[in-house]
Amino acid sequence: MDIRRLELLRELADRGSITAVAQATRRTASAVSQQLKILEREAGVPLTERSGRGVALTSAGRALARTATDVATAIERAEALWEDFRSQPLGEVTLTIFPTGGQMLLPGLLSAIDGMAGLTLHANDLDSHVTEVADLTADFDIVVADSPGVRPSWAKRGLTVVPLMREPLDIALPEGHYLGDRTVLTPADLIDEAWIGTPRDLPFDKILRSVEAVNGLPANIVQRLADNGVVESLVAAGHGIAILPRYTTRDRENGLITRPLQGVRASRLISAILRPDRAERPSVRVVIEALRAEAERFEDAHQTS
Repeated sequence: MDIRRLELLRELADRGSITAVAQATRRTASAVSQQLKILEREAGVPLTERSGRGVALTSAGRALARTATDVATAIERAEALWEDFRSQPLGEVTLTIFPTGGQMLLPGLLSAIDGMAGLTLHANDLDSHVTEVADLTADFDIVVADSPGVRPSWAKRGLTVVPLMREPLDIALPEGHYLGDRTVLTPADLIDEAWIGTPRDLPFDKILRSVEAVNGLPANIVQRLADNGVVESLVAAGHGIAILPRYTTRDRENGLITRPLQGVRASRLISAILRPDRAERPSVRVVIEALRAEAERFEDAHQTS
């Protein structure tokens, strides 16, 4: 089987449509379809089937797509081994990171990469409220994501997951709020509060669901917003309380106070996720190690401050 055709099948598994594969690989949709038909003849079994107005992989197609990932990983591993013998890591690495993750990690990471001759990092700050953050691994070498923990879907897709740090999440209150006299808050303290929530299924929303579960009552969510800066402004103006990340929430002289939450797990795991073949590239490995070092440095500095 032709490795390039296997790669197209893998792209179809990740991207979900012939059109998306064609756009990503700079081919026409008819050219992609033709190559997949040739691969199907080589395999001797149906690899795709009609699904609505598009196509979906059969069980055989999904199995062969996983094999394509193994092949790509083996090739990258061989090239990485040769690159280690031949030279220092070179080239360009692409990374996307959610906004507050960028605030914490990008300045130090870029400083570290700037000192590495021949290596260039292109950073992007695509928001984490995409339908599935793992989808971004098709277009970026490294995706930095936040979540309550390692998502089962990441393992199911065969992605490499590198945990970077765990950040506490606090309750943000307006200055002068009666709960500000307490050093720690519990779900029961928050029953009658109005909430500035996040879009459904984002990490902070799942923690609010845990608060609801402990209290046995639905939370009074008056607004749902994804941008933490906007949420901070609304809380400071007295429109509600919110769950916000500890290290990047500005609670000094801006109308906010923050308090730890006990009784539910209130933290987020920040991880780098990437395709396993890309994880074998020397340049990507160097960036991952620099990212891990920066996360450790940042976390240590803020835990002791």
